[in-house]
Amino acid sequence: MDLLTTTFFFILAIFILVTAHELGHFLTAKLFGMRVDKFYIGFDFWGLRLWKKQIGETEYGIGVFPIGGYVKIAGMVDESLDTDFQSEEIQPWEFRAKPAWQRMIVLAGGVVMNILLAAVIFIGITLVLGEARTSVTTPSFVEKGSVFEAMGMKTGDRFQAVNGKPVASWEEALDPELLSAKTLSYTVRRNRESLTLNAPSNIMSRINDQKGLGIRPIVPPFIEEVLDRQPAKVAGLKSGGLITSIDAKPVSDWAEVVGIISAHPGKPIAIRWRYIEPVKGQSISPSRILAEGREQLTTVVPNSSGKIGISLKQILPTQRRKVGPGEAIADGIGQTWKMSVMTVQGFAKIFTGQEEFRKSVGGPIKIAKIASRSAEQGPVSFLYFLSMLSISLAIINILPVPALDGGQFLLNGIEGIIGRELPFSIKMRIQQVGMALILALFAFILINDIVNP
Repeated sequence: MDLLTTTFFFILAIFILVTAHELGHFLTAKLFGMRVDKFYIGFDFWGLRLWKKQIGETEYGIGVFPIGGYVKIAGMVDESLDTDFQSEEIQPWEFRAKPAWQRMIVLAGGVVMNILLAAVIFIGITLVLGEARTSVTTPSFVEKGSVFEAMGMKTGDRFQAVNGKPVASWEEALDPELLSAKTLSYTVRRNRESLTLNAPSNIMSRINDQKGLGIRPIVPPFIEEVLDRQPAKVAGLKSGGLITSIDAKPVSDWAEVVGIISAHPGKPIAIRWRYIEPVKGQSISPSRILAEGREQLTTVVPNSSGKIGISLKQILPTQRRKVGPGEAIADGIGQTWKMSVMTVQGFAKIFTGQEEFRKSVGGPIKIAKIASRSAEQGPVSFLYFLSMLSISLAIINILPVPALDGGQFLLNGIEGIIGRELPFSIKMRIQQVGMALILALFAFILINDIVNP
C-alpha cells in the first residue's frame, strides 16, 4: 500500500483505540459526578487542533497530532501538568474531592474499555463468521528467513503435535498462548517421516522482528481473473485454471507463483497449468482440478513490471462452524484472555532479558505498516490486529509507571491506604519524571522504527 493508505489505516486504528480508552475515563468520571473539562482525540500541542466544540461543561476536540488523546478531569494531576486548581478551594465535582476507590475506578476505566473493545471484536467476528478451523492435513507454506524455517520446518510439512500433544487444527498449533510458553516444540509430518523441531526461547521477538509468523496453510495458485490485453490473456491462460509449475519447477502456493513471475520481467516463462471447463451449478476446487483437469503448457512473457495480468484467488480449506451468542461470547472472552496473558508474558520476557527489547517493541511507523498490511488482507484481519493492539495498549497503560494510568492508580491506592492525600509537590514531581521518561522512550522507539524498519 502507498504512504497515503498506510497513514489512513494508522490514523483509523489509533482513532478507534484512543476513543475507546478515553471514553472509559470519561464515562466513569461522569458516573461519579466529576467535571470533565476536555475530551480530545489526538493531542492539541500549542493549541493546534482540527476541530473543537463546547457541549455543556466539556470541550470536545480532535488534535493535530494523532498519537494519543486525553480526558482532562477537574482537580486531577495529569499529563497537562496544570497546577492552577491547587491554589483554589476543593470543589465537590473535582477528582481530588472523591474517595480513593472512585478515583481508582476512573483511572482503570480506559484499560477496561480497551479490553472490552478487544472482547467485542472477537465476539463479533465469531458470531458473524463462526468458529474458524483449518485442518492440519493442509500442508504449510514456510517463508524464507522466518523463525519456522530456522527451526527446520519446510514448505509441505504438516503439523501433528505441539509439546507432544496432538493437534487437529492450525488454530490449535499456532495458539498465541503456546507461542509464549517457556518451552515449545512441534512434531511435523514430512513425507512419511515424523520430526520434532524445537522453537528458540526468543520466538516472540523473532516473530516481531520479522513482522509475522512466517508460516501459514498453503494457498493453491488458483486463477480468479485474467485481465484483457495482458500477457496471460494473450498467451491463453483462463480464469479457473490452477498453476502447477513454472519453468519446470513445481509450485503449490500463490506466493511462489508471484515471486517467480515478478523475478522475470520481459523474459519468457513456461507455465504448466490444469483446467476444467466450468459447468453451471458445479463447484470447482483445486483438488478436483488436480485430479480431473486437462494439463496445458503455456509460454508467457511478463511485462516490464514483472506482471502477467492475473489475480489469484486465495482459497483456504478453512471450515467455519456457526455458533450461538453464548458460544460466541465464551469464545471471544477466551481469546481476549489468551491474548492478554500472552501480552503480559511477552512483557515479562522483555523485562527479564529473554526477548530483545529493540526487536520486541514497535512505534508509530511499525504500527502503521502492520495496520496497512492487515487491512490489505481484509476487514477481518484488520479487526484482529485492532483487538491485539487494544490489548497491548491496555497492558502498557496499567504498568505502574509514573504518568501512565497504572502509575496514577498506584499513587491513589497509596492515598487510600494511608487515608490522606500525598503532598502535591511530590505528585507533580513524580508526574514530571514520568512524562520525561515516556517522552524519552517514545523518542527511542521512533528512532528504532526508522533504523530497523
